[in-house]
Formats: sequence, structure tokens, C-alpha cells
Amino acid sequence: MSRAVLQEFMVRAGGVATTRQLEDVFTRTTLERAVEEGLITRVERGRYALPSLAEARRHAHRLGGTLALTSAALEWGWPVKTVPERPTVAVAPGRNISPARRGGIHLTWRSLTPADIAVGGLHTSAIRTVLDCASSLPFDEGLAVADSALRSGLVTPGALATAAEEHPRRGRARVLRVARLASHLSANPFESVLRAAAVDAAPDMGWLPQHEVRAAGRVLRPDVACPDLRIALEADSFEFHGQRGALVTDCWRYNQLTVAGWLVLRFAWEQVMFEGEWVVRMIAGAVAQRLAA
Repeated sequence: MSRAVLQEFMVRAGGVATTRQLEDVFTRTTLERAVEEGLITRVERGRYALPSLAEARRHAHRLGGTLALTSAALEWGWPVKTVPERPTVAVAPGRNISPARRGGIHLTWRSLTPADIAVGGLHTSAIRTVLDCASSLPFDEGLAVADSALRSGLVTPGALATAAEEHPRRGRARVLRVARLASHLSANPFESVLRAAAVDAAPDMGWLPQHEVRAAGRVLRPDVACPDLRIALEADSFEFHGQRGALVTDCWRYNQLTVAGWLVLRFAWEQVMFEGEWVVRMIAGAVAQRLAA
């Protein structure tokens, strides 16, 4: 087993992954060996994470602080767009932390009430984590966290909508935008970030995750779709699911969508995560083409 392959998979999965996700790619023996070698850590039954999660906990405990933002999201088991190189630890405003003690972390000062902290934990509560990420991070990163939170069931759409409406802090407009667009239907941060790019490219086009399209007597679900313009966006993860059968199935789906009148754009993980401006331009170009037809 290649250490680099497993680490790359975990990064692309958003920093955490279920046993089922991992066993789709790696054997059980490989996973057991990876845990023994410290490549991944078993954080709870059926869920694995990068070793940096345990390191983040140690930093929070050392400083008497609270894991926040994407570090808190990972603690909840939510995949994120970008696994942070350094954990984010929140401490009370006005608290003085010497530079020598800040090594290896990103320090932030935040007013947290007991309700803002997870019971028995070193991280922010589920709803506070989503709100903080929505207000402080770029739109695509905040949306990825909100989608993951809804997908986990630990945050409900109603609770998120209510909390966003009541959000008094700086960044309220950003919070409301994320809350309005968040969906449990996006399967992973890859799809969430692609949908964020579509919203940036054409905000009023009604981009939907996993929208049902009936073609050839079957129901197809593009990763992101604009039903009014019949544009389908696919987050192509062929590198980790590249068996011949998956390729054949994908070709069938894409061709059926095209014959049914849909314009299909396929994007690789690297493009969506690191070439966001280009992805937005491609989607905007497709929208302009459809509107001009």
C-alpha cells in the first residue's frame, strides 16, 4: 500500500471517511495496517480520520481552548473542502497567549457561551460550527461544511434556518446565503464546492444537487443541475472509482443526458478545488450559451 495514495484519498474525502468509503478502494487488511502504522486513526466505530485530528485535540487541551471552524467540523466527523494545515483553536477575547505557545496552531479569539461548546468536548457545538464557518470562511468552504452537517443529521434544515435568521454577528449575510443553499443531498465536499461555483457563475439559475432526470426509462441524478437550462455538472471522481464497470456506467449516464437535451460538463477534483475561477468561467459560458440559444 502506498502511503501517498491513502493520504491523498483522505484529503480528497475531506479529512474523514467511513469504513464503507475506504473499503470501496482499500482492503480491510490494508486499513488495519494503516491504523497500526499511524497513517489514519479510528476516531469512532465506522469512521476514520487523518492523524492531525488527534493532534488538534491535544493543542486545544494544552491551551484550554476550543476547536473552531473546520477543525471543529472535522471533530464532528464532517468532511471539509480543505483539511487545515494547522488546527484552529478559539480562546476567550482578551486572553494573552504567548507566541511560544501558539506554535502549530491558528489562534482565534471568540466569545463562546456554554451552549456554543459541544457537551463534554473540546470543540464548538454543531450549529455554532456551521455558523462560524459560514460567516468566516469563503462561500464554497462554508457551504461544504453546512452540507456535511445536514448530511450527518446533527443539524437540521429548520435549526440552521432559524439560527441564521437570528445570527447577530458580523457576516450575517454570508450565513444567510449558506443556510439558504445548504443541502444534505450533496454527497461530499467535491459536489458542494462544484455547486458553490455554479452559484457564483449564475446566482439566479436555481442550481440543485442530485436533481432527478428521467431518461431512457430510468432516473438519473446529476451531481449539480440547472433544470431550467438543462445543464448538468458532474464531479468526476474516476481516479478512485475507476474500475471498468464504473467507466461504462458513467459513459452511459453522460450520453443519455446529452441525448435527452442536457449539456453535461465534467470536472475533475483538482479543477474544482484548485482552479475555481476557471470552473466558474466554464459554467458561466455554458449558461450564456443556453440563454442565447
